[in-house]
Amino acid sequence: MRPNSMSFQSIQYSSCSTIGIYEQNHQFEDILHGTLGSSKKYNQEDNKPGDKVLRRLGQNREAARKSRLRKKAYIQQLEASCMKLTQLEQELEQVRQQGAYAHGPSSDSFLGSSGAVDSGIAVFEMEYGHWVEEQNKHTSGLRAALHAHVSDLELRILVESGMRHYDELFRIKALAAKSDVFYLMSGMWKTSAEHFFLWIGGFRPSELLKVVSPQLDPLTEQQLVAFYNLQQSSQQAEDALSQGLDKLQQTLTETIISDPLDTPNMENYMGLMTNAMGKLEALISFVSQADHLRQQTLQHMYRILTTRQAARALLATGDYFQRLRALSSLWAARPRELA
Repeated sequence: MRPNSMSFQSIQYSSCSTIGIYEQNHQFEDILHGTLGSSKKYNQEDNKPGDKVLRRLGQNREAARKSRLRKKAYIQQLEASCMKLTQLEQELEQVRQQGAYAHGPSSDSFLGSSGAVDSGIAVFEMEYGHWVEEQNKHTSGLRAALHAHVSDLELRILVESGMRHYDELFRIKALAAKSDVFYLMSGMWKTSAEHFFLWIGGFRPSELLKVVSPQLDPLTEQQLVAFYNLQQSSQQAEDALSQGLDKLQQTLTETIISDPLDTPNMENYMGLMTNAMGKLEALISFVSQADHLRQQTLQHMYRILTTRQAARALLATGDYFQRLRALSSLWAARPRELA
């Protein structure tokens, strides 16, 4: 966290120094304006200028006043930026401490694959923590609404809000993948039980459909057919992505061992590494396609179901992930036998 702290401090120092420079310029401008104003005043008395000159002087004074107001607003904006940077640094430090507590002393929480602090991953962990908190609130709200038998209109508002919440998850994951795709695929940001079911940086859409399907009865014959087709198409898309990932692993292995391992040529070696780096960029595309499949599966499920069924499906989804997180906590707190 120290590199981030140093960068934030340097930014704050630079911003605050800039504020001081603008304040000095502002004072200098006032003095200069006053001097010029006095000089013009004497010239006016000597030359007795007409109305045209007086109007021009008035316009100059008004322009100077507006300039001072703009600079004052700019200074206030810089001060606000200083405060925001300080607040962000404090939040990132809290996330680091929470990550260390949740994952244990050996955790590489929001560290990139190189072991260095990655600001993009740190922001993702903070945003994902907030996302989980909001997800728990959405789940509780859906449960209360279903028990209270609210109208379909009220229920639809909750369901659409829940769908948008998943869209937000896919958005922040896309940004995290660009920062460190290995981190996202490793599941370090998930609890241990969730990690056990991980597939290309998230849940398997076909498995999630199996989780929610028992909660949707009764389904019409048309819904049953549509739901079955959705399960089949999701499974086929998952298989295609998994096969593509296996092929990428094979290609990557062949690339890095194409030069003899016992006596490598340095020039060839660097060429192989450059080629391998280019192939690794495809991992971001795999994560993006997997999240797109997850998102499309949720949206298709929503269109197949009635409002009340969709609410039960989202409730079942939220409950499922809550139970996995609870299981992880219980597993971490289990009594351990001494060696």
